[in-house]
Amino acid sequence: MRNRWSTADAPDGSAPLARLVYASRLLGADTDLVLHGGGNTSVKTTVTDLTGEPVPVLHVKGSGSDLATMDASGFTALRLDRLRALLRLERLGDSDMMNELRCARLDATAPDPSVETLLHALLPHPAVLHSHADALLALTNQPDGARLAEELYGDSVVVVPYIMPGFDLARRCADLYPARAHAGTVGMVLLNHGLFTFGADAEEAYHRHIELVSRAEERMGLPRPRVAPAAPRPVDRTRLARLRGEVSATAGAPMLLRRHEDPAVRAFLDRPDLAAVATRGPVTPDHVLRTKRIPLVGTDVAGYADAYRRHVDRHRSRARTTLTMLDPAPRVILDPELGMLTAGRSAAETGMARDIYRHTVDVIEAAEAVGGYQALPEQDIFDLEYWELEQAKLRRGGPVKEFAGEVAVVTGAASGIGRACAEALLARGACVVALDRDPSVAASDGPARLGLTVDVTDGKAVDAALDAAVDRFGGVDMVVAAAGIFPASRAIAELDPDEWRRSMAVNAESVAYLFARTHPLLALAPRGGRVVVVASRNALAPGPGAVAYSASKAAVTQVARVAALEWAGDGIRVNVLHPDAVFDTGLWSAEVLEARARHYGLTVAEYKRRNLLGAEITSARVGELAATLCGETFAATTGAQLTVDGGNERVI
Repeated sequence: MRNRWSTADAPDGSAPLARLVYASRLLGADTDLVLHGGGNTSVKTTVTDLTGEPVPVLHVKGSGSDLATMDASGFTALRLDRLRALLRLERLGDSDMMNELRCARLDATAPDPSVETLLHALLPHPAVLHSHADALLALTNQPDGARLAEELYGDSVVVVPYIMPGFDLARRCADLYPARAHAGTVGMVLLNHGLFTFGADAEEAYHRHIELVSRAEERMGLPRPRVAPAAPRPVDRTRLARLRGEVSATAGAPMLLRRHEDPAVRAFLDRPDLAAVATRGPVTPDHVLRTKRIPLVGTDVAGYADAYRRHVDRHRSRARTTLTMLDPAPRVILDPELGMLTAGRSAAETGMARDIYRHTVDVIEAAEAVGGYQALPEQDIFDLEYWELEQAKLRRGGPVKEFAGEVAVVTGAASGIGRACAEALLARGACVVALDRDPSVAASDGPARLGLTVDVTDGKAVDAALDAAVDRFGGVDMVVAAAGIFPASRAIAELDPDEWRRSMAVNAESVAYLFARTHPLLALAPRGGRVVVVASRNALAPGPGAVAYSASKAAVTQVARVAALEWAGDGIRVNVLHPDAVFDTGLWSAEVLEARARHYGLTVAEYKRRNLLGAEITSARVGELAATLCGETFAATTGAQLTVDGGNERVI
């Protein structure tokens, strides 16, 4: 394992917390050590309180922080004497423990401290680092994992049998560590959990961490060579969308489904014993919160859900609090034909499950090559999945965004109305597949946004984009057709046939094609498909010199009306927006605006509000209405045509 410590970059020894931040970021930068909020770190210092008294303090990672992006504000300072007093108790419920930890904070507004805070307090060393290193997990997740760890490290580490994180683990270590540690002890191996190292400062603890993990990597043949994932092999996108629908129905809410495949995953999926090795359990119990205890091998979602319910019923009596069963839908699906898929209510969740299980594949393969992969018994995994602290979070809940778990395809999304529609949908929790001819459409991509350079008149490009959308998110729930062109003004007598055909192709024919290709996906949308067509006031009240534009917008309005008639039986609603005078789009330059305002003897500001309500019509207004049309407010509306024009006498 690469040692990333740089004396030139690290803060000097006079700033122990700053050095801990530096060491924490180094751990967090390596996904072979920690993933998505995993691991924790601490340093012990003395501070002077408001009364002028010196107070021994433990600075520990706050719950929910990510080591990769930590700064000092992510650590919580607690009174060390109080923490060590708690360790003298024989029993303490974890909810009570967390309350005591909160009460021990120097700053009541600081983050909740890590659930492993008492273990950090127990260790006498100033700096402590904890990771879930893949190599350590591969070493210890075996029938004789304890022996392998002792053989590899001798008495330089204390090996601790698995105990669930929280007070019980800290209390057990309070008994074991003093009895087994000596001057040469540099770490603790927690079987099926991870590695602790410590030192006089963060640098020493970090060097020890890297050295111990490196020895485990050499023993286990990790990390395995990694090849960047290519695009997954093509599969029937309707089949994927149907599978997503089954997962969503089982979860009781719309879910996303993401495909992943690389050579290592493909080799794992091709194992003849896949069902056996993949269903032994997670490499560390923490992962159950992201991946469930086991993946679904194959595509029998109903069978998986039944087995999950039986699993909960078998262990229900172990719960230390009133048990609220989690949804029984899988979070990881392994299918030799479809690849590795991960499910979640958000793109972030599917990404976390993907990353965790991708590392799980490496750990299982490495362990199988030595003594055979063995996870903890299912009751231990149940205990963490239904931990009283996790159940308390579930009961507290929190707001869920309107379109969480849903996917929208938006055309013309690089600018103007299309971009505003995409932004409005993203803000309401949707994942967005943004299509546009302009390559800048991909500039602001993120976990929930996929920008693709696509000419909507190119059927093959549209099909490829829909394949990419379903690979990334699992299906399509909403379509907003906002791509359009406005040809130069000319009278019918001066009609340019090529201009006419281009207008029809972009503004109408491309939408009809998009409808044809997305219909099977929209019909499988968990909450019903929704379509919004951005037409124009010109479809209702055309003006001279705009025959190609007006006719094409009238044509696409008719396409939408027919779709509303044909698709209602599939639970798909189709509505049309007719904007007018939206001046913050690429169609209107400052020069054109000034010229049009002069033509009417108005200022630019007056011209922008030249409607009955005197309202300025912006792309954002149109985007918000498009998003609202996709929401519950319009759940009983289809075939409607709404104007966004501030009131136009000719239309009214």
